[in-house]
Parts: sequence; C-alpha cells; structure tokens
Amino acid sequence: MDPIADMLIRIKNVVRAQKKSVSIPYSDIKFRIAMMLMQKGYLEDVQRKTRKIGARMAKSIEAVIAYKDGEPVMQDIKRISKVSRRMYVKAVDLFPVRNGRGIAIVSTSKGILTDGAARKAGIGGEIIAEVW
Repeated sequence: MDPIADMLIRIKNVVRAQKKSVSIPYSDIKFRIAMMLMQKGYLEDVQRKTRKIGARMAKSIEAVIAYKDGEPVMQDIKRISKVSRRMYVKAVDLFPVRNGRGIAIVSTSKGILTDGAARKAGIGGEIIAEVW
C-alpha cells in the first residue's frame, strides 16, 4: 500500500464529509507535505501527536481542515505519481495547476516544494500530488 496515497485519501474523505480534523499515521515526508498544505492555506493546523498504545508509542499527524464561509478551502486532491507509475518532470514542464488556482507538490533534490517554487528554483522532480 502507498502511505502517501493513504494520507491524501484520508484528507479527501474528511473534506467531503465536512469534518474538522483528521489523524494520519506519522512519517517525515507526510509531515512535510501536511506542513506545505498548511502554508498554502488548505490546512488550518498541523501537529505531531504521540500516544501510548500498549508498550509502544505511536506517532500521528493531527491535521485541521481549513474552511472559509462554511466551505472547505480544498476542493480536491489527486495523487499523480503512483507506486506503479512514477511521474518525473523537468522544471520547464511544470505547469500551473487549474490555471494557477491550485498547487502541485513536487519532491525535488531540495526537498518537498510547490510547483511554483520548483519552477523558480529551476529544478524538476517527482510530482507527488495536485491540490485545488
């Protein structure tokens, strides 16, 4: 199973159900993606949580969905690069998502960036997802 796709589906399901927050199993890359979504205004708050389950500690990410006038800011989120088919692009091939109304999350050699930041830096990478 693809853990990033699981994260994106959890967020999409919470947005469609118009719930306030979602809990996601922790990993560093998922936390960086969630922080980027928060910086772009799609999530209101992102926190790392640790809770004790039996004899071990389980980490999770608690993300609060951003709403504006009762409607979620995020309309949809789509996984682009999949385990079965990786999608890599050059910086010149990174085009704005939904005519600039969305963002693409790109994994580059400089870390996780938006499509605009990757274009500006002149580096390409793997397109993880598109959000609008």
